[in-house]
Amino acid sequence: MQELITRAKELLADGTVVRVLGWKAGDLSYNPEAAYFETAESLDEFVYNGFCGQNLSKMMIEASKLEGKTLVCLKPCDTYSFNQLIKEHRVDREKAYIIGVGCKGKLNVEKLREMGIKGIKSISGAELTDACEELHISTIYGDKTVAYKEAMLERCHVCKGKEHMIYDEIIGESKDTKDADRFAEVEKIEKMSPEDRFAFFQKELSKCIRCNACRNACPACSCRKCVFDSTKFDSAQKANVDSFEEKMFHIIRAFHVAGRCTDCGECSRVCPQGIPLHLFNRKFIKDIDTFYGEYQAGADVQSKGPLTSFTFDDVEPGVVAERG
Repeated sequence: MQELITRAKELLADGTVVRVLGWKAGDLSYNPEAAYFETAESLDEFVYNGFCGQNLSKMMIEASKLEGKTLVCLKPCDTYSFNQLIKEHRVDREKAYIIGVGCKGKLNVEKLREMGIKGIKSISGAELTDACEELHISTIYGDKTVAYKEAMLERCHVCKGKEHMIYDEIIGESKDTKDADRFAEVEKIEKMSPEDRFAFFQKELSKCIRCNACRNACPACSCRKCVFDSTKFDSAQKANVDSFEEKMFHIIRAFHVAGRCTDCGECSRVCPQGIPLHLFNRKFIKDIDTFYGEYQAGADVQSKGPLTSFTFDDVEPGVVAERG
C-alpha cells in the first residue's frame, strides 16, 4: 500500500495525472470505499487491502469526461471490465493511467458472519504484505483465527487468473486463488427439474428490494439512459407489486449484458440481500462457450463479441430453443 501511495504522489507531483481513483477507509476497517484523491495530502487516507473488492473500472466512465488524466488502481479481474468498456467506447484510454495492483483474493465479511463470528472490532492479515494465509479477528467476544481462503468472495474461488489484461505499470504481487470450477453451480441448477429450477430462482429473487445496487455497480450496465429509469412504463418503480416484476428486472438485465459480462461478480458482491445474481450471467457465458466457442469478454479490445459477430458457423436458433 505504501508503494502505491508513494507512486501516486510522484505522478500527481509531475503532472502525469491530476487525480487518483482508489480506496479509502470506510466507517469500519473491513468496509473501505471508492474515492478520488486530488492532492498528495489526501492520499494519506488511501488504503488497499483484502477488503478492497470494488471494481473501479466503471467509475472511469465519468472520470474520462473530466479534464486531465486519472490514475486508477485495477486488480487483474477489473482489467477485463476496463477492456470491455474501451471496446464499447465508454472510457477513454488516453484519460487513464492504469496501475495494476496485486491481488491475493478479496474478502467478504459476510462469510465471517456466516461462520458465527460477530461483534468484529478489527481484522488483521488482509494486507498485501502478508502471506494471506490466515485472518486474525478481534471481536468483543474474544479473538478468532480463520483461514484466508474461507473468507474470500465467491468470484475469487473461480478467478480468471493473476495476469492484468491492460496496465501502464504493476505494483504488488498477485497469486492464483482458483480452487473451484467456474460453472459448477450453473451445472447443478441445470440438472434440476424445470419446477425445482423455477422454485430456486423464485425464492432467491423474492428477496430483491429493487435497490439497483447490482445495476449501479455492474461495468456492463453502462447505458446513458437505463430502460429501468424510464417513466413511460412501470419499470422505474421500486416496489415489486407482483412476482412477475421482481423476475423481469433481473432477467432483462441479464439479457442486456449477455456476451459482454466479464464475470467480475460485482452484482452479487453488492447485493444487500445476498442473491447470487452472477448465476444468471454465468449461465449465459456457459451457453455462449458451448454454442459459439469459448469467449472471455474483456480479454482484449479488438475481438468482436460472439453475439455481435455473425458467421455461417453460428448455431441455429432452433438448436438453442430445443436445448432450453
